[in-house]
Amino acid sequence: MSVLTINNLSKNFGGIKAVNDISLSIEHGEIIGLIGPNGAGKTTFFNLLTGLYTPSSGEIIYNLKKKVTTKDLKPHKITHYGISRTFQNIRLFNGMTVMDNLLIGFHSGLNYGIASAIFRLPSYYKTEKETYEEATRLLEKFNLLDKKDELAKNLPYGEQRKLEIARALAAKPKLLLLDEPAAGMNPQETKELKELIEWIRKEFDLTIILIEHDMSLVMNLCERIFVFDYGNLVASGTPEEVQKNERVIKAYLGEEAL
Repeated sequence: MSVLTINNLSKNFGGIKAVNDISLSIEHGEIIGLIGPNGAGKTTFFNLLTGLYTPSSGEIIYNLKKKVTTKDLKPHKITHYGISRTFQNIRLFNGMTVMDNLLIGFHSGLNYGIASAIFRLPSYYKTEKETYEEATRLLEKFNLLDKKDELAKNLPYGEQRKLEIARALAAKPKLLLLDEPAAGMNPQETKELKELIEWIRKEFDLTIILIEHDMSLVMNLCERIFVFDYGNLVASGTPEEVQKNERVIKAYLGEEAL
């Protein structure tokens, strides 16, 4: 079943076509890689998918918790539709603890009202207790429970990435968008990240799309790859097909590599 369909999607900034007439479809449970040189339009594409940018033309159709089209995409509502993302630059609350960072991720699913919170009604305490227990289980799965009272800024880089991903999962998404999750990681951390993403897909029954420059990670993790260059989708296919594609070689290595 297709969870995401893109029809002729474009985004222009003045005379610059950051994303140009992209059409593609992604099925439930896939791990998809988006690759391309810097400035190819990958992050702009993510920003369109999450409502941060409004398309110049084209259509986005999600079939997740509910069917959502382009006109419905609002950044402050995106988690309600079943979509979570991380960013290229880690965006944790550095002055808050690991546990508090994670609890923020649950906010969209809290089911008590303002009155319950103000007057501390039983529904407030029940929901808060259940949320804390769920956050504890999630930290345990990510091997971060022993760090729950530490400030986020004191975690090693790789664990900060793990916390950011855990926080994205707290919203219970159906689609997880990861923007360069391996950026700044050493080879061992990247290996652990690959295993983590595979486990997340299975454990949470997710569809995952990642932007990544680490070609070893992409080729060994993703089932299909979409290649962007100057805002255009120049190639797509399995890792084996993409590696042999002449336009991909040109985009990364130049014509002399052919």
